[in-house]
Amino acid sequence: MFLATTASPSPRRYLGLGLAIALLAGCSKAPELSKIHGAAQGTTYNLTFELPADSKTPLNAIETAVNDEFARIDKALSNYRDDSVIEQFNAQKTTEVLTADAELVALVEEARKVYTASSGCYDLTIKPLFDLWGFKKDVFSPPTEEALAQTLGTVGLNKLETIDSTHLRKQLPELRVDISSIGQGYSVGRIVKILEQYGVQNYLVEIGGELQTRGKKPNGEPWRIAVEKPLPNERKLHKIASFDSGAPMALMTSGTYRHFFDSNGKRYSHILDARTGKPVEHNTVSVTIFHENPTIADAWSTALLCMGSEEGLKVANANQLPVLFIDQQGDELIEHESDNLKTFKDVSLHKPQ
Repeated sequence: MFLATTASPSPRRYLGLGLAIALLAGCSKAPELSKIHGAAQGTTYNLTFELPADSKTPLNAIETAVNDEFARIDKALSNYRDDSVIEQFNAQKTTEVLTADAELVALVEEARKVYTASSGCYDLTIKPLFDLWGFKKDVFSPPTEEALAQTLGTVGLNKLETIDSTHLRKQLPELRVDISSIGQGYSVGRIVKILEQYGVQNYLVEIGGELQTRGKKPNGEPWRIAVEKPLPNERKLHKIASFDSGAPMALMTSGTYRHFFDSNGKRYSHILDARTGKPVEHNTVSVTIFHENPTIADAWSTALLCMGSEEGLKVANANQLPVLFIDQQGDELIEHESDNLKTFKDVSLHKPQ
């Protein structure tokens, strides 16, 4: 859950939290890496990095800077704090032009690109639909068609107008922006910038299973990440991603296999299609995407999971995105690779030995 400290996971944030993504240790002995870990945004974070040889900065100074940045993001973008900048914006129920934090406007515009490319399946204003279905309190309650139609009328990123870099206008006074589907990726990028300010060039930054790497380990080996098999009752490795080139690269995996409701013999996903307001019914259970920008990767992983492999592959190919879709047919897992992933050189995917 993005930016929550005590609340239960939000329907938009659980996508990444069920994943067992772990740093795989190399076999050869390597110089000791610096590590910082802790709790933030309702989850955990782990930073593994190599300080420059001539660095005079104590590790606790970097840790303080990291925690200060988490606190700043929380104050600015937490949808679970009434005093946050974003919630103050949401509380203004008007169609007048509103002053908005430049950081929020920039995130809205990044999300808008994915909203448009996904034909509205991905939408930052979808939260009222999650509340309607009972996902907010994990109490499943299928709505009537009338209630669904009424709530659909209160969402839509196309009803939020960007005036300039610090001003937004709602076409619907009750429109609310929730960045849970993009915020943790954004946080990864912000923490990366903190490390780079201290001269760090080799790192792995992970927050709640969402991560970015750069460079390599001190012994020259690439960072390797294990991704869990997307089945609800198993904890087994499915793939190992090796970040071979050392170029800055984010990995985001979204899945449906941990969070769902069974009702009257039917399984309902927590993933809602903003176009219909209903849970998706496709067989795609996992989407893994690689991108140099963790914010964009976070948004795309959610959008492509919403669309499913059939529609999502077309969109991924059109946008030249390296993506792995995994569908479940009975007990069988079926992989679908985007065209870009088939020729991707920065990262290689392997089956665990």
